[in-house]
Amino acid sequence: MARLKLVIFQFLILVFFINGVLGCTTHQAKPTFQVGQIYDVSKQQLLSIEDLVPHVLTADVIFIGEEHYTPSHLKAAETILSKLLEHQRQPSLAMEMFSWDGQPGLDRYIQKPEATLKQLFDESHWNKNWGGEFTDYQSLVTFAKSHQLNLLALNPPRPLVRMVAKQGLAKALEDPGMDNWLIDEIVADDPEYEKLIFEQIESCHAGLPDHVYRRIFEASIFRDEGMAQIIRNYLNHKSPTEGPLVSYTGGGHIQYQIPVPKRVKRTQPGIKMLTIYLVAWDPSKEEEVQAELQNGITDFLWLTPLGPKGLQARCG
Repeated sequence: MARLKLVIFQFLILVFFINGVLGCTTHQAKPTFQVGQIYDVSKQQLLSIEDLVPHVLTADVIFIGEEHYTPSHLKAAETILSKLLEHQRQPSLAMEMFSWDGQPGLDRYIQKPEATLKQLFDESHWNKNWGGEFTDYQSLVTFAKSHQLNLLALNPPRPLVRMVAKQGLAKALEDPGMDNWLIDEIVADDPEYEKLIFEQIESCHAGLPDHVYRRIFEASIFRDEGMAQIIRNYLNHKSPTEGPLVSYTGGGHIQYQIPVPKRVKRTQPGIKMLTIYLVAWDPSKEEEVQAELQNGITDFLWLTPLGPKGLQARCG
């Protein structure tokens, strides 16, 4: 009996020890998030900015996904561009905030020393397209000018996007207003994309008729294919000494490499691209960020300080 009690006691001690060790290990494996961290999502490892540099140096396209109007995200993009320049790379910058009809204004601003921000504001048709405070993106634009980087407008003009949302894609593409803004191919039959986008549309715009959901979805396709077209044009025509292209858009356009990156890859299967997903960190985002890491939303996830406007609304 005494031996049996001893065996049971030893077993309980062993169980207690194992549980304690495993519990401790699980606790340590859970990230402690804080501003400044960069995660390699596939490896679930923390990186420094210098660790990230070799990845960006070998990329053809670097997709940066931001939260709109967040100064620390502009700073992160400027850091990536600076690292490329330090290593004798000549990047180009493409921004969602500018639309195709503003490209001549962007070219003038970059190429002409005397061109002013006021001229850029007018010639890029800022109020007609993106709107909001121009100063929210000014630092990244002036960075491009000071370093003589090509600056590309990614977005289709807003009137065209609205036309698709109002009339549907097929009818809108027949409109003469589309003639000057050709997209090589628009792939609407994409179940992976459809599932991702419809979930977001329905969560942000509950209770709408099905045909309205469909048109909003088609407008989303039109925008993402349009952005992908600009990137494809760059890849097709750049010189051997140019690159990479740094694409700066809202995070929703790069998540899981589905909206824009997948559409670029469709016709450029040999390119090397990576995604960097920027998150303005707040403790209330812990579960969300943990899920993004586990689900592989991006190649690299970078936590930055909140902007002066605080937490961003999920539906904008």
